Amino acid sequence: MSFFKNIFSKEKKETLDKGLEKSKESFFGKLTKAVAGKSKVDEDVLDNLEEILVASDVGVDTTLKIIDRIEARVAKDKYVGTDELNKILREEIAGLLSKTNIGNETEFTIPANKKPYVIMVVGVNGAGKTTTIGKLASQFKKQGLKVVLGAADTFRAAAIDQLQVWADRTDVPIVRQEMGSDPASVAFDTLKSAVTQNADVVIIDTAGRLHNKVNLMNELTKIKRVMQKVVEDAPHDVLLVLDGSTGQNAFEQAKQFTLATEVTSLAVTKLDGTAKGGVVIGISDQFQIPVKYIGVGEGIDDLQVFNKDEFVDSFFK
Repeated sequence: MSFFKNIFSKEKKETLDKGLEKSKESFFGKLTKAVAGKSKVDEDVLDNLEEILVASDVGVDTTLKIIDRIEARVAKDKYVGTDELNKILREEIAGLLSKTNIGNETEFTIPANKKPYVIMVVGVNGAGKTTTIGKLASQFKKQGLKVVLGAADTFRAAAIDQLQVWADRTDVPIVRQEMGSDPASVAFDTLKSAVTQNADVVIIDTAGRLHNKVNLMNELTKIKRVMQKVVEDAPHDVLLVLDGSTGQNAFEQAKQFTLATEVTSLAVTKLDGTAKGGVVIGISDQFQIPVKYIGVGEGIDDLQVFNKDEFVDSFFK
C-alpha cells in the first residue's frame, strides 16, 4: 500500500481516514468483541464475522464470498490465530475490489482521445447527484479542463436552480431550459454548445425518479440517442450516484438503475456521516461496476477519486 503514498497526497489521505472513521470504528469495535477470548479462527468467530459484515452493509452475497475465502484459508493453514484475521480480511477485501476497480488513480482525469468527454449522471433525488456534478466540475476545472454543465433534470425546478448555483460557484457555463422542457433537447443543446466552445468535459444531469422504470429507461435511452447526433459515441461514462449512508437501499437503487440503463461507473456519497462504508465493497462486488468517486465530506474538495488500495488502507488502519 505504501507505494501509493507519494502520489496520494497527505491531505487527501487524512480526509479519507476521517471520512471512514465511523465505519471503521463500528466494524472493528464489533470485530474486537467477536474474537475476545478466542485464540484461533473457529466456526463461532466466522459466524460472528458474517453477522458483522452484513451489519456493516457489505451485503449478504459479498459477505458469504468473503467468509468462504477465509474458511478456505483456515482449512489450508490448519491453524489461524485471531490476530491474523485482520490481515486476511484486508487481503480478501482488497482482492474483491481489485476485480472491478482496476486502476489506482489519484487525480481527476479523462481520456485524451475523447473531446468533449461526455458524462451522463444518473441517480435518485437526494443521493447527492447535483452536488457531485458541481464538485466534479470544480475538480476538472482545477486540472485546466474546460467544463460545460447540462441541466437535463427538467422534472424539478429545484434541480435546475441547484445546478445553476454550482455553475456560478465553480464559474463554468451551464445550458438550461424551463422546467418541464424535454430533457433530450437540453442534452442536445448542451453538446452543441460544448462543441462550439471546444470544451473538454460535458456533465449532464438527469431526472432522479424511479417511480416508473419504463419511463426512466425510455427517457435515458432518448437522451443518449439525441446526444449521439452531436457526439457519435456519447455518453462516454454513465455515472450512477449512490448515497452511501442509505446502506442496503443503495443496493436497491443500483439494481433499478442498472436495469434501466447501462451504468459504467459509480460515485458513492456521504460516507463521512455514516458507519455504512462497507456498502462500497458490496456494491462494487455485486454489480461489477467500478467505483470511480467517493464523497467523504461536505467540502468542495471532499469528493475523491476512488483509490482501492488507499480505501482498504484507511478502512483497516
